[in-house]
Amino acid sequence: PAGSFSTTVPALLNSTSNQLYLHFFSDISVSAAGFRLEYKTVSLTSCPETVVPMNGFKVGERLQMNSVMSFQCDPGYTLQGVSHISCMPGPVRRWNYPPPLCIAQCGGIREEMEGTILSPGFPGNYPSNSDCTWRIYLPVGYGAHVQFLNFSTEANHDFLEIRNGPFDTSTVIGRFSGQDLPPSLLTTSHETTIYFHSDHSQNKPGFRFDYQAYELQECPDPEPFHNGVVVGAGYNVGQSISFECYPGYQLMGHSILTCQHGTTRNWDHPFPRCEVPCGGNITSDNGTIFSPGYPEDYPTSADCSWLITVAHGLGIRLNFTLLQVHGPQDFITVWDGPQETARKLGVFTEGEPNNPPSSTANHVLIRFRSNSEKGGLFKINYQGN
Repeated sequence: PAGSFSTTVPALLNSTSNQLYLHFFSDISVSAAGFRLEYKTVSLTSCPETVVPMNGFKVGERLQMNSVMSFQCDPGYTLQGVSHISCMPGPVRRWNYPPPLCIAQCGGIREEMEGTILSPGFPGNYPSNSDCTWRIYLPVGYGAHVQFLNFSTEANHDFLEIRNGPFDTSTVIGRFSGQDLPPSLLTTSHETTIYFHSDHSQNKPGFRFDYQAYELQECPDPEPFHNGVVVGAGYNVGQSISFECYPGYQLMGHSILTCQHGTTRNWDHPFPRCEVPCGGNITSDNGTIFSPGYPEDYPTSADCSWLITVAHGLGIRLNFTLLQVHGPQDFITVWDGPQETARKLGVFTEGEPNNPPSSTANHVLIRFRSNSEKGGLFKINYQGN
């Protein structure tokens, strides 16, 4: 039985089938006023119709037991509550959670390639004393195309700022206030900051805008990079590449360049160059020395000194693989040691030397001088042995 009652008013009863049996019994003694009951049909299989959240919609029409109703919000709104609710079994059909709300929040993070951003409370008036920050994070190489659909703020006092970057200090590329619909704009960073401020008075409906990711132009191609190699294939905004010179060449300029943000893409420094240095200290156990300016002719007035130092216990063997030095004004002198006071291994001009010079210790000093107007080239391979 669902219940047995005599002198107390029974609580609300629900049958769990489509039939209900009532039995009244009275004995031979005291009579009483009896009873009165009302009944109405209740659905055993369906939950009540759900409320659709304002600025949202429901997915699913079935109200039967164990069915699931899901809710989604319109673009720009955030779901507050439970997105999926179930029709519970039991004597009374009910949903396990109340339907959610769709709220236009003050600030947030957007990582989708497109979306909508609303002022808090939209389409109602925004609250007083608001400071809201939204951040749009897109993949590297993309910017945001912003298009306004609604705009109404208290002129001069309540304003919206769009910043080209992820920080509160990033460059402001748009500051809007009043009733005029702002123009569409393009951010040139993959990270965008939107800041809204309202003061203590005169609240308005605020704003609604859509953003969509667009691909940013690349920085200029650094190839061809003469006498060296470029490391890194990404020429998009925020990406970096590095430059390395071939042996015997020296990098002039910055070795690492980063593609900058900006309407026109460009690197943060000019492209470096690989040039042949006029002299220097060399400590690798083998390599090549080129004439200054190689593969162009050396300048008409040059005075360059190279000190080669290899590991202790090794000597140094020089091999002139190219020697177009116009003597007697232009010549190369080699010393068997670190200073010009050491024994000379030879003075060399045009033509291959018969016996390649070799040092007796781990130092060799090479000096090249040019005074003629002709110019020329040389190339010396050295080997520690």
